[in-house]
Amino acid sequence: MLIQAILLGLVAFIAQSEYALGTSLLSRPIVTGLFTGIVLGDVKAGIIMGATLELAFIGSFSVGAAIPPDVVTGGILGTAFAITAGAGTETALLLGLPIATLTLILKNIYLGILIPIMNQNADKYAADGNYKGVERMHLIAGFGLSLMLGLVVMISFMVGSKTVGNLLDMIPEFIQHGLSVATGLIPALGFAMLARLLINKQVAPYFFLGFALAAYLEIPVTGIAIFGAIVAVVVINIMNVRGGQNNSVQTSTGEVVDDDEDF
Repeated sequence: MLIQAILLGLVAFIAQSEYALGTSLLSRPIVTGLFTGIVLGDVKAGIIMGATLELAFIGSFSVGAAIPPDVVTGGILGTAFAITAGAGTETALLLGLPIATLTLILKNIYLGILIPIMNQNADKYAADGNYKGVERMHLIAGFGLSLMLGLVVMISFMVGSKTVGNLLDMIPEFIQHGLSVATGLIPALGFAMLARLLINKQVAPYFFLGFALAAYLEIPVTGIAIFGAIVAVVVINIMNVRGGQNNSVQTSTGEVVDDDEDF
């Protein structure tokens, strides 16, 4: 148990290192679920639960100053507790979403109190021309967050594994069945969150075109993806041609003015 808790904490530390090393998408549940399954000895369940959590968190990205629920701790602990309790994907979703929301509180405290201190020190180093100091503050701030969340995952798994298992055994059968049904709805909610960010009047027709191809012609997703890539290339080429034509400046009388002037 101790070794597994340490390894899960290490997985969380590496996954959360994006703040220090840059975005690599290692923090996504579909990745952390795989490594959680490897640590706990059930790779298949880890991949399935990680993919299910990925659908639920698919629209959970930090945009501007908005900070979404922490998908690292939610994905790792939700998957880990479900695997150790011998439960299914509905349990991973049931535990992952509130864990991610609760961890966001700790994350906001760190980002709101400690990060500004690091930023002030980095500004002083920058004013002195000490780029090594700026780099040091950046790495301390980023890896400090990774260390905090890694400890949260390790301690939570050590303390809460048996407690969560006993709690799940107390849930009545009809509630567990309801959770199984709700599992199919939560991924749809994740897609809806993503669609809210991406879909507008320009891309909506392509979305419904893909839906129609899948629903009525029964074309597999891979075929739709290939078809969509071809349509995207054609549309971009058409837009480039039109843009090249519009670059020709016309006078009010309709005469085209050549950019090359004769001297």
